[in-house]
Amino acid sequence: MNFYGKRILIAEGRARQSLPLSRAFRNLGCNVSALCGSKLDVSYASRFINNKILGVCDNERIDETTKQLKVLIETGIYDLVVPTTDFSASILSKNKSYLSKYTKVASNDWDIFRIASDKLKTMEVCMRENIPCPFTLSEVTDLNQVLNSHIRFPIVVKPRIGYGAIGFKIIQSKHQLVELFKDGNDDLSLYVFQEFIPQTDIQYECAMFMDDNNDVKTSVVFSKNRWFPIDGGSSTLNITVNRPDIVKSCTQLLKAIHWHGAADIDLIQDPRDNLAKIMEINPRVSGSVKICFDAGVNQALQMLELAFGEPVTKYESYEAGCRLRCSQSDLLWFIKSPNRFKASPSWFSCYNTRDQIFTLSDPLPWFVFSLHGLLDYKKEMNKRK
Repeated sequence: MNFYGKRILIAEGRARQSLPLSRAFRNLGCNVSALCGSKLDVSYASRFINNKILGVCDNERIDETTKQLKVLIETGIYDLVVPTTDFSASILSKNKSYLSKYTKVASNDWDIFRIASDKLKTMEVCMRENIPCPFTLSEVTDLNQVLNSHIRFPIVVKPRIGYGAIGFKIIQSKHQLVELFKDGNDDLSLYVFQEFIPQTDIQYECAMFMDDNNDVKTSVVFSKNRWFPIDGGSSTLNITVNRPDIVKSCTQLLKAIHWHGAADIDLIQDPRDNLAKIMEINPRVSGSVKICFDAGVNQALQMLELAFGEPVTKYESYEAGCRLRCSQSDLLWFIKSPNRFKASPSWFSCYNTRDQIFTLSDPLPWFVFSLHGLLDYKKEMNKRK
């Protein structure tokens, strides 16, 4: 099918994945619009966005952002709306039945989305299906359920819904756990309590794409060789690798929840048994989706094919060894990490490496992304305390 002239709305122009997606949509002949909350959003600076819409797009203003998206979509001028983060994917999924009167929505139905976005529900599916994952306690409502369980310390405590390791805490002992919740004001049902996997090995992501028959059309695996903050955060250097075992686990998980479209799954290699274990599903296109394009996989084309009822292109293979670097956060990793001169691959190596933001054909987003990151640095770090 020729997708020339299709009108695409990118729901969050601040997200870095909006850049490779918009470029790919434009190369397919589409007209691309992006909702931006600031002129410092990368999409607002990009030459590949036809229409830059400055409005409310803020994950601390959910109702206003929802209203803004509804106003745009109700015009009926867009053929497809694409979320780029958990925030916009959640809004679109929750309102999908209504919004689908006006456009195609590249997000799953709410009942499926809720499972994928909830770390506890994801772990429960993994444990039920015997998919490698950390041992996780189910539906904790009272601290005594943790203290009297068979879980071994150290453990991880983190919000059931969240991103970028915000709220992630490593608890070394029962005493420390009691201290964490001693004021008694926290609703424990909103947290995940699971075994801590030693972070001495490489982490992984698997970028998946499923069609409406629940068949896998994309499965690109890449290692997360560095991340920032260094005690748990977003990846700063990714490398595509061949890991059939990871593809098998991720396929089994997405089939179990009847997922379709794009999803991104985080895993960690457990040095104790050498198994790659699923940590969570990011229920939308990967933040590092540019590495998929670099490796020869076009998820923008797949989104269009799925939305408009065409057979979804299947990518049987991809190029291993492609590197994707976020230069801004990788510089912070270098400044903060005690292993700055021991990294593998070397921090100074640029072999087969592309930047996550910068391209010669569209350089301005790199500069606004740097400025935006500098202005928001303290705020983002405070979220992770």
